[in-house]
Amino acid sequence: MDKIGKIAFIAGVVISIIAGFLTANWVYWALTLLGLVVGFLNVGQKEVKDFLLAALALVIISALGSDQITALPEVGPVLGKIYVALLTFVSPAALIVALKALFGMAKS
Repeated sequence: MDKIGKIAFIAGVVISIIAGFLTANWVYWALTLLGLVVGFLNVGQKEVKDFLLAALALVIISALGSDQITALPEVGPVLGKIYVALLTFVSPAALIVALKALFGMAKS
């Protein structure tokens, strides 16, 4: 299971970068599913805080920076789509990890 989570994470990042050059909407569904897999399988108890902090930073940068980066000539639209794809991938993973952390705190 641990290997599946690692492969899903690497695939999600690679697909997020490739999504900058694609126009297919199915990519976002795939990224959402990969994000859920990463959230369930790839983040252990020791890594929760670090993952959530990194995910929060990435979500904020992607959400607030995609409009500004899109305005760059030539590379802007591609980078903006990569930001949105990363946001689509990381958000479900962060949601699952945050919920797991909340349930863990409620148990103890």
